[in-house]
Amino acid sequence: MRRTPSTDDIEAHDSRSPLVRACATIADSLVFNVAIFAVILANAVVLGLETYPNIVRDAGDELDVLNDVFLGIFVVELVVRLTAFGSRPGGFFRSGWNVFDLVVVIAAFLPGLRENSTLLRIARLARVLRIVRLLPDLRVLVTAIGRSLPGVASLAVLAIVTLFVYGMIGWTIFDDHAPEQYGTIGNAMLTLFVMLSLENLPDNIELGRALSDWTILYFVSYALVAAFLLFNILIGVVINSLEEARAIEHARELADQVEHAGDEITLQERITTLRDALDDLAADLRKR
Repeated sequence: MRRTPSTDDIEAHDSRSPLVRACATIADSLVFNVAIFAVILANAVVLGLETYPNIVRDAGDELDVLNDVFLGIFVVELVVRLTAFGSRPGGFFRSGWNVFDLVVVIAAFLPGLRENSTLLRIARLARVLRIVRLLPDLRVLVTAIGRSLPGVASLAVLAIVTLFVYGMIGWTIFDDHAPEQYGTIGNAMLTLFVMLSLENLPDNIELGRALSDWTILYFVSYALVAAFLLFNILIGVVINSLEEARAIEHARELADQVEHAGDEITLQERITTLRDALDDLAADLRKR
């Protein structure tokens, strides 16, 4: 087993300034992250209070002051996180979450923003979304959603084709019998789309049996192909994306640890750390 640099090794080689070390310690501390989490929640509460006209009339100025205080705290947080990277500020921008945080906070200082109430509310609302970066499991879910989009898009095309084919068949069978549901391809596809939930399947089966018992084959085959097969494919795509997101998050956390380890850690030691982590990740994936 390769040797991973210990904390003593890192401290022995760490040539960072006291300010950088202090900021790195603060940025990684549980208390700091919990405090920022609480501020984001408080910001969300204030935004919710601004939707009540009576509260805005009585305490509108106080709410604006609170929003400015929250913004100031977020600016300080970003400064601390950026300073923690010391002489390697590029490492800060390699994280998409850090870039998102920076854009959201900077947006509050854009010229003319405060004169546009809609844009101001959107900018404040975007700050609440920063809560995602503080919850690892939530980050994994958001990353998984992003990773699943190509597969979901392909599945959506397949679903549309399925709805079109069954819609045309339904129009052929039920055009005269049920014109409201199947009188046009648009109505037929809409009826079948609603039927994906299977809640109105019994009603449609009864509608078809009033015409012929053979229509049961149409509805049963549609339920098997559209409701069961497509949904199970969707679940498979999401699960696969979730596993990929977990691997990405693990690699990101490792990169952050190496980035904060110090300027003087040798390249070989960093490679060793990365290899060990990849070996552990591969073993974990094989167990699953």
